[in-house]
Amino acid sequence: MDVAAALVMAMQTWGMIGALVAALFLTVGIDRIDEDARGAYIFRPLLIPGVLLIWPLVLWRWWQIETERAAWADRYRPVRASYGMAVILMSVGIIAIAIAGLSVRQTWPADIAPVQLSEGASQ
Repeated sequence: MDVAAALVMAMQTWGMIGALVAALFLTVGIDRIDEDARGAYIFRPLLIPGVLLIWPLVLWRWWQIETERAAWADRYRPVRASYGMAVILMSVGIIAIAIAGLSVRQTWPADIAPVQLSEGASQ
């Protein structure tokens, strides 16, 4: 299996698990952890893309709130504590991607003469 097929299969698996979590969370879980969401069914389809992408965080938070391991005020503290590290990792990642892109860029073949396109061809 090549890298592209492995990546596609990984993304399909992530999406299928995310769809299952979204179905369970948006039908059962959201009513149990958020009093304001009870009876509010119109906004739930809007949450599907987000739950598909961040389903591990949704499951973790759902478990934390259901088991009452975190007090109400402490529910958001673990996520906020990791913002600083996320900013640093994303900054390093962007710089690494830019350096990698500049280091593997292609050079133009010197033996091919440039050709000017006619004005009629651009229309």
